[in-house]
Amino acid sequence: MITIDTETFYSSTYSLSKIPVEEYVRSDLFQVVGVAVKVNDGPTEWFTGTHDETAEWLAQFDWGNHFVLAHNAAFDAAILTWVFGQRPKAWLDTLSMARAVLGPNASVSLEKLAIHFGLGTKGTEVVAAKGLRREDFPPDQLAQYGEYCKNDVELTYKLYHELNGAFPTKEKRLIDITIRMFSDPLLELDIDRLREHLKGVQERKEKLLTDSGITKEVLNSSLKFADLLRSHGVVPPMKISPTTDKETYAFAKSDAGLVALLEHPSEEVQAIVAARLGAKSTLEETRTERFIGIAKRGPILGALRRLPIPLKYYAAHTGRWGGSDKLNLQNLPSRGEAGGKLKRCIVAPRGHVIIDCDSSQIEARVLAWLAGQSDILDLFAEGKDVYKYMASSIFGADEDTITAEQRFIGKTTVLGAGYGMGAVKFQAQLRIAGKDLDSDTCHFIIKRYRMHNSRITNWWHRLNEVLVALINNRPVEVDKVGLLTTSPFTGIALPNGLYLDYPELQQRADGEFTYRTRSGPTKIYGGKVAENLCQAVARCIIGEQMIQIEKRYRVVLTVHDAIACVVPEDEADEARVYIETCMRTSPSWAKGLPLNCESGMATNYGDC
Repeated sequence: MITIDTETFYSSTYSLSKIPVEEYVRSDLFQVVGVAVKVNDGPTEWFTGTHDETAEWLAQFDWGNHFVLAHNAAFDAAILTWVFGQRPKAWLDTLSMARAVLGPNASVSLEKLAIHFGLGTKGTEVVAAKGLRREDFPPDQLAQYGEYCKNDVELTYKLYHELNGAFPTKEKRLIDITIRMFSDPLLELDIDRLREHLKGVQERKEKLLTDSGITKEVLNSSLKFADLLRSHGVVPPMKISPTTDKETYAFAKSDAGLVALLEHPSEEVQAIVAARLGAKSTLEETRTERFIGIAKRGPILGALRRLPIPLKYYAAHTGRWGGSDKLNLQNLPSRGEAGGKLKRCIVAPRGHVIIDCDSSQIEARVLAWLAGQSDILDLFAEGKDVYKYMASSIFGADEDTITAEQRFIGKTTVLGAGYGMGAVKFQAQLRIAGKDLDSDTCHFIIKRYRMHNSRITNWWHRLNEVLVALINNRPVEVDKVGLLTTSPFTGIALPNGLYLDYPELQQRADGEFTYRTRSGPTKIYGGKVAENLCQAVARCIIGEQMIQIEKRYRVVLTVHDAIACVVPEDEADEARVYIETCMRTSPSWAKGLPLNCESGMATNYGDC
């Protein structure tokens, strides 16, 4: 194992706090001041020199046959691969490991972790290095900076061994896959198509606002703005006013319902909402401009316009990946003309295709399995459409006659009501999607769901008992199949060897449960625990599938429950069968859980 840390030039305007890693490393301002390396448990060495001298010094190490360890490895990986052309056997990252062990809300800086584990003290020499290029350092200060860098390597090495004891090997494999999506990318960007798309988005926005005659009066009036949204088929988002305690329009800049419309499938709706919020550009514009910037900063090692995929490992409480580096590919729009056009700008390398395979209703399957709702599980096993089944129960109609709109309501019911969602929230969720159902109908649907899925509702109550067991550090079984148990002082043990934890969990005098998050005490209850567990178990399944697929094909992106791969064009059909087989195969610990998937294949991501 090689442990590495790199010190680079930064300033008040050019720093990782100001710009993304990709832009920082590929900037003309980028400069390596020095690098420290430790091979296995040997002494840490510091080197500082010109670019060519540093490249020559680094070349002496056998990177291709070593695991390489760093803290925030995506940064060092980008430098080692893009700048110096070295590709390790695999990457290890103490920042990612710490996030998985301590939770995404924990502070995982090297300084904080060193204190937390009692490993030593991180220096402060980096503060004095601000604005200094390598040639600007006085010799004594450069030497001190070298000692600072060597100390970081030692702390990282100690931290790894502190975390590694019980850390699952498969999860380390997933960390490596995640980092290489960024440092050694395969997907490319079609810059000409991106520019064409940006021009179209801007022209359509300006034309919309000009032709529609939308005035400041309309944008500033809640009533008139609501009518404008309705004219575009959008149900205005609502909220309960904290002053009047009555329902009112959710049109403030901080209202999630309005902000969510910036990602509406319609570019017109995006433009209208952006104008209301006072934004200079729509989300589609800023995304496209970001992609163009990445493409223009190529090439990477001779391959033009590669797209580094920045994903944050264990970004969520449930272990799911999240967006990173100011580029959230987890919420890239897939619906509507604009979303499709942007995704079509992401292309496979010449002679290759992209296969995007999505798990079918995996959360609903896991929920029925963990809760012991065998009738729903049987429907999944038989290949039936569970959303149509739910809609037929709601509307009292044969499944063959269910319309697309009714199926959508059935789908929303299955995915939301399964986690304890009430009628009010259900109504609000439908409104965001443009479906306006009256209160009585929503109450009827929720009641209908709970009546037909009593084992799921009973599981919510059981999970309230599990919360009590967690508070008392008492081991209990969590689900109906015996997969999950509480582990004293660590949380609910997951099948990947990690834990779902609720820090500072407590039960208040009124019976409600809360736990600590970055935003403060947060309410938790049986239905929400069910949602967390289903997403966590689904993520464990996706993780195992990624590892299996990687044995033959590069995984280049994962979005929620989908896995995208790049495969040679001449073996695309064979690869598609292999990938689908992997995603239809239940892990050894999930016997009796029927899985399914659907895939698309194209030379660009949008047509998959």
